[in-house]
Amino acid sequence: MPEQYDAIVVGAGHNGLTAAAYLGRAGLKVLVLERRDVIGGACVTEELFPGYQVSSCSYVCHLLQDKVVDDLQLHDHGLAVFPLDPFRFQPHPGGDHIFSWLDDERTRAGIEKISPGDGRRFPEWAAFWRRAAGLLHRHFLTDPPTFEQVADEVAGTADEAVFHRMVNGNMVDLVREHFESDVVQGAFIDAQDAGNPAAPGSIMAVAYIRCNQFTRHHHLGIPRGGMGAITQAMANSARAAGVEIRTGARVERVLTRDNRAYGVLFSDGEIVEATTILSNADPKRTYLQLLRLGDLEPDFTARVDGYTTNATYLKFHSTWRELPDFSRFLGADADPKLLAQIRLCPSIDYFEQSWKDASDGRVSSCPIMTIQIPTVLDDSIAPAGNHILSAWVLYAPVQVADSTWSDVRQQTGQALLDTLAEYAPNTHDAVIDWDLFTPADLEERVGLTDGNIRHLDITAAQMLARRPGYRSPIEGLYLCGAGTHPGGEVTAAPGHNAARAVLADLGLTR
Repeated sequence: MPEQYDAIVVGAGHNGLTAAAYLGRAGLKVLVLERRDVIGGACVTEELFPGYQVSSCSYVCHLLQDKVVDDLQLHDHGLAVFPLDPFRFQPHPGGDHIFSWLDDERTRAGIEKISPGDGRRFPEWAAFWRRAAGLLHRHFLTDPPTFEQVADEVAGTADEAVFHRMVNGNMVDLVREHFESDVVQGAFIDAQDAGNPAAPGSIMAVAYIRCNQFTRHHHLGIPRGGMGAITQAMANSARAAGVEIRTGARVERVLTRDNRAYGVLFSDGEIVEATTILSNADPKRTYLQLLRLGDLEPDFTARVDGYTTNATYLKFHSTWRELPDFSRFLGADADPKLLAQIRLCPSIDYFEQSWKDASDGRVSSCPIMTIQIPTVLDDSIAPAGNHILSAWVLYAPVQVADSTWSDVRQQTGQALLDTLAEYAPNTHDAVIDWDLFTPADLEERVGLTDGNIRHLDITAAQMLARRPGYRSPIEGLYLCGAGTHPGGEVTAAPGHNAARAVLADLGLTR
């Protein structure tokens, strides 16, 4: 007879581990299955270069929910975070720079040195984002509301105009309304998964990321030992609750009978049964690959197929014999910790061109680079005196027009180094080695459809109740990954919420 469990979690990413830990703490017999030989999914530390421990996909702890940290006692299970303050250093090719500090007044004072008027308007900008992000963050650990419910919630309050602006306004107008300087505009323009910063609803996409302002400051930063330290702590917490975790376990299919999930089939033919199955895979992979044709109604599968995964990125990793030289901006004696996180985006036009290039299937001539140098805070992950520099790069096409990512990988990586060298002239001499993960690599490596790091684009069309639900049309099958509400990044919110849905359906909610 196949081995029996109360719950099986497919995928040991951070949301799968979170869900498993909560279910284990509720007394369920839980098995977590991971196809790779390392747990963590996209939240993992790997030795990509000999002697260097690299956060290979996710790279910053900024939206991990405080409640989950407390409930799962992650600090007791090994999690330690180096706080990021400033959160970001943003140099401009003209020689100016802006620091984003956790203290808004300190940020404002730096902006005022570049543009006094922009400095005076910054508090209004910060207040808008406090309200906008707050409208989303209050629902992070709840069932997703509809847009209509949020509109009713804010009707007649000061937040009503803010929510209307989030849904209908765009980032280009918002930035230009608050700031005049090209330097300041370039520092604050964003669109996240909306891509086009002039698109209606792009403010909504950015508000999601801005929810990090509600994270406790000592949870906002770089984990000691890399991002894998988060999932290792989660795994330790889950095991302490009796959860079993297997690696090298490739699930071929979720087994169903009479519209109910009852187990999983491994690629080697083994079957394991459970009354509840949770998939940490993205919705497309879960519904379109892990189930048999005919398990779901055609209208449902068509809706799943229609979810967008257009916003894709590059992940660049490199090792350095010395730090990049930003002395032109900071002077020769600046504290190296100021370089922990860097963003390169000189203007609104530059940002718009990056998205246009990717939309047209081209490797962008204007790469927006969010760079992290974790070794200025954590010297345990690289040989003494050497450094790791990684970067998320916006934007990239899912597929390159008239070519392949394999064919353009080398020239793309070199072009990124050339861009960095415009700011740090020692770049080419200081780099020891580098590697580039394309969207195709991310799909193959981590199992992300189209290499989409958030499972599905986080856009106004795919947020709140417009995202797939935790409960599936198949009884006993649940989704717990980033494709569900509230979305991607290392939040642990989907895993928390999915576990709560399971426990409610089992009558185990206190």
